[in-house]
Amino acid sequence: MDGEARDVGKVLAAIARDVAQRGTPFAPPCVLLSGGETTVTVHGEGRGGRNVEFLLSLAIALDAQPHVHALAADTDGVDGQEPIAGACLAPDSLRRAETLRINPKDFLANNDAHRFFAALGDSIVTGPTCTNVNDFRAILITG
Repeated sequence: MDGEARDVGKVLAAIARDVAQRGTPFAPPCVLLSGGETTVTVHGEGRGGRNVEFLLSLAIALDAQPHVHALAADTDGVDGQEPIAGACLAPDSLRRAETLRINPKDFLANNDAHRFFAALGDSIVTGPTCTNVNDFRAILITG
C-alpha cells in the first residue's frame, strides 16, 4: 500500500470496523496484513514517522472499537527520523490518552505521533535491524 499514512489508516479502520461489526469482508478472528511504504507530508512541528502516523490515524478512525488491536513498524527499526520502529494500538489506547490528558487529534495535526505513543508506553523500539524489507502493518480483530 502507498499514499498518505493518515489516509491509509482511515481506509484500514473502515475495513476493520466492518469485520468487527458485520463480519465482512472477513469473519473474526482474523488479521489484516499490509506492507508498503506510505508517506507523511509534514505540516506540523513533529518529526513524522509513517508507521506511527498511520497507527494514530487508525486509532482516531476506530474510536476505541472493541476487539481491534494493531501494530505498525518498519523492518529496519527506524520510523521516519526517530530510532523507533513503530508502535502498537489497543482498544483502550484512546482512553489511556484521555487519562493522560493528551488529545490524539492534536498530535496527528502536528505530525507528532511518536510522542503520542511514547506517552502511552506503546512505542516499539528494536534498534537497527540492518535490513529494510518493508513497512509492516497488522490489524487483529478478535471478535
